[in-house]
Amino acid sequence: MKILKPLAIAFLLPFTAEVATAYVPSNISAEAKVILQSDSLKWDAKLPFDQTVKQGKLANGFTYYIRKNTEPEKRVTMYLGVKVGSIVETDKQQGLAHFLEHMNFNGLKHFPKNALVDYLQKAGVRFGSDLNAYTGFDETVYQLPIPSDDPELLKNGLQVMRDWAQDAMLETDEIEKERGIIMEEMRGGRGSMQRMRDKFMPVLMNGSLYANRLPIGTEEVVMGFDPALIRQFHKDWYRPDLQTLIVVGDIDPVAMEAEIKRLFSDMRVEKNPKERKKVGIDLLNKNQFISVTDPEMAYTLGQILIKHKESKVETVGDYRKELMKNIYGSMINARLGELTQSANPPFLQAGVDISEFMGGLDNLTAYFVSKPGQFEDGFKAVVRELDRVDKFGFTESEFKRTVSAYAKSNETSYVERDKRKSDSYVNAYLNHFLKDAPALSSEDRYQITKQLLPTLTLKEVVAIGEEYYVDSNRDVVILAPDSEKDKLPQEAQVNTWFADVDKEQLTAYDDKVSDLPLLSKEPVKGTIKSEKAIDKIGAKEIVLSNGVKVVLKPTNFKNDEILISAFSPGGTSVYSDADYMSASMAGTLVNSSGLGQLNTIEMQKYMTGKQVNISPYISERTEGLSGSSDKEGLKTAFEMIYGYFTEPRIEDDVFQSVMSRQITMLANRENDPNFVFNKNIINTLYGNNIRRNPADKAELDQVKQARALEIYKDRFADASDFTFVIVGSFTEAEIKPYLENYLAALPATNRKEEAKDLKIVEPAKGVEKIVNKGQEAKANVRLSIYGDYTYNDAENMNLAALETILSNRLIERLREEESGVYGTGARASYSKFPTQRYSFNVGFGTSVDKYPSLINSTLDEFRKIKKDGPSQVDLDKFVIEQKRQFEVNQRENRYWLSQISGALQVGRDVTYPTVYLEQLNKVTPATVKAVANKYLKEDQLFKFILLPDQVKK
Repeated sequence: MKILKPLAIAFLLPFTAEVATAYVPSNISAEAKVILQSDSLKWDAKLPFDQTVKQGKLANGFTYYIRKNTEPEKRVTMYLGVKVGSIVETDKQQGLAHFLEHMNFNGLKHFPKNALVDYLQKAGVRFGSDLNAYTGFDETVYQLPIPSDDPELLKNGLQVMRDWAQDAMLETDEIEKERGIIMEEMRGGRGSMQRMRDKFMPVLMNGSLYANRLPIGTEEVVMGFDPALIRQFHKDWYRPDLQTLIVVGDIDPVAMEAEIKRLFSDMRVEKNPKERKKVGIDLLNKNQFISVTDPEMAYTLGQILIKHKESKVETVGDYRKELMKNIYGSMINARLGELTQSANPPFLQAGVDISEFMGGLDNLTAYFVSKPGQFEDGFKAVVRELDRVDKFGFTESEFKRTVSAYAKSNETSYVERDKRKSDSYVNAYLNHFLKDAPALSSEDRYQITKQLLPTLTLKEVVAIGEEYYVDSNRDVVILAPDSEKDKLPQEAQVNTWFADVDKEQLTAYDDKVSDLPLLSKEPVKGTIKSEKAIDKIGAKEIVLSNGVKVVLKPTNFKNDEILISAFSPGGTSVYSDADYMSASMAGTLVNSSGLGQLNTIEMQKYMTGKQVNISPYISERTEGLSGSSDKEGLKTAFEMIYGYFTEPRIEDDVFQSVMSRQITMLANRENDPNFVFNKNIINTLYGNNIRRNPADKAELDQVKQARALEIYKDRFADASDFTFVIVGSFTEAEIKPYLENYLAALPATNRKEEAKDLKIVEPAKGVEKIVNKGQEAKANVRLSIYGDYTYNDAENMNLAALETILSNRLIERLREEESGVYGTGARASYSKFPTQRYSFNVGFGTSVDKYPSLINSTLDEFRKIKKDGPSQVDLDKFVIEQKRQFEVNQRENRYWLSQISGALQVGRDVTYPTVYLEQLNKVTPATVKAVANKYLKEDQLFKFILLPDQVKK
């Protein structure tokens, strides 16, 4: 289900005379100037293309887009888009588009066998998170972000794209090896949702080809096709007229264009190319209904989908309509959100979206997650709100508030235009090629939106609902656990519910807002007691008159982003098990409620259009706040911080809503094999400890509203041991008044407390635990080692190296050599408090007959690295990856917030990033080998294995 996001794209609106004569900046495109200066707007006027992009097409039909962008510096992102996906496959080719995508990583003209991944890892490119690809119904897309400061690497990166475009080797032995990997990918996706999808997809796709062309394909084809078939598929479809290269980054566009022409101009052109037919989904002009249940489904989902012919966004008029759709969705979702927060919500979650579907269709989708046995209540509640808008529309205050939020989002995007990451540009150009979607420049998008947004009318937005919320081409889809089967409606009953709601005497929506200020009284200003520069990282430590410590790090990484983190020792650890549930829920309950003088709904409306978010929390060992703001919202942010210390609340309705939803969600969770597996793991490691196990109804019933608020107030009663870390686009002069007026005014009792050691540790000796749950013939394996740890910078770095090196080795062996898994990897973690401990985990999914041998292979890799250590090549991959990542991280506000906050909480020097590379260069094969021998202890190994119900060891 798509989530609506304000201003996901720019929107155009009708002109008024006043707007048409508005100031038109000189830095927008000529096309945009014509639009903004027009006396009368032509709705069929084409939207201007981003002129900051160098776009071209070679004689062979190959298209390219090149844009210079220096965020991040010394990096470039390349995408190869192919207008070919699973929809072009024949019955005998089902899955070959996706299979071909895999084969492009298993042998190219200039990178034979697995040389591609190996070469790029040596350059610091991470397989999976950086180097990746995907196959959809209508397209296949490859991505490669690489450093651009190495001419040889940049040249070879382009060669990779050229090889991907047409020079896959498709060797028989590599094809045979890849069958098992794709089979494991397919196996991993099997479960309740896949079984239900097989039943509802034909309905959802109106019986079209899409229902039988899921990109993963079929087991019969994947495991049995003749290699000649995929070679022919490659020859038919991987051709220049169906491909584009997108290059965005810190590069010279002129030189890049010359290289693209040199490399891609000689691509093979078919004399009689296979026709790329456009496959669509026909409207049936009737309503459909399907109800599907499954024994492993953990919740009940209801969906109403109303299909319409696609409205392509090409002109001013098209853009105007897109804005209206989004405004409509935002307003109705706000109303559904209010219902969710009521004392007895009719559903667990709900939403409405008008967006692109597929196959040439758009749709209005309304969905809700039902409470067990209360499907009718949820269904009617969603329909009721849709009908309420149809009958009474929206209020002027709702409309103005939502438009204001979009205007603010437009301003925010524009302010950060020169800090936009290269990745954020790629999809616009990709969709321009694949779907003829618009690609506006930042300047055009901002100026056009700014000029036209105020002209939108409430009447027009309401009319959008009338157009899309209709009684034809409507599908009702119900997905539910088997246990709910007898309580679910049939189609006739659902049709009756639509009619029942239509006959109800609905009343207009009451938009309740408050004109009260957030805080009931102004804080009493404090002072700055001391200041100390931390020159190595460009930061400053400030101590306020009430004892609050603040670390400031001004940056220029963003133009208007300020991140805030605050913490204090204590958390839930200082409360008894009897109080634990109330303590653990206290932060969530306060955060879900209003603040100061505003209740929940009033607070949400008060915050609309503000780029501010402050949230309190109580974790096991700390309590604190986290959030962000822009400069305009700083006063609100600090008011919220002060309010969460001095005027918190847990409202009755919110308490009942949150707790009822929490309890309701327990109903069918035991159906889910993964939940049962994780629960057994936790129980094996920690017994029935209330602080580790997922809460059941009896434990949730222990949460008391009054006690939760009491605990929250206790945690935030004394600010003297709080530390605030503030990072971002501010100056000391700008931020200090807020420190004095708000943070220095926080209550302080100067109590001394520390988090308690709860002495919750894993057993000293490992065991094997097999859990039988689920219908699918697949195994899920988790191997875990726990123990005491020596916490220091060198140990931490070497453990990180061991994690990366073992992950790479396991991918090479379990996936590439043995074709036994789709994905795997090692994960290491460690802690300093309450005691120094570590965990080392390896996880993978596979077939029920392969898991014992794959466990043995994993342990064999453990033993090899303990005996021989890593190779220098393996270590070099880790070092270069870390260096490359560090280069990017240093330009991120969130990295510095995390580093400074984390260091202060464990007593580490906050200037550690300045010696990070020095520590990294101290890692050797011998130091990694020593860490492996110290921590990969097989007597402490836990083997957790999830098998289907019918399979026993």
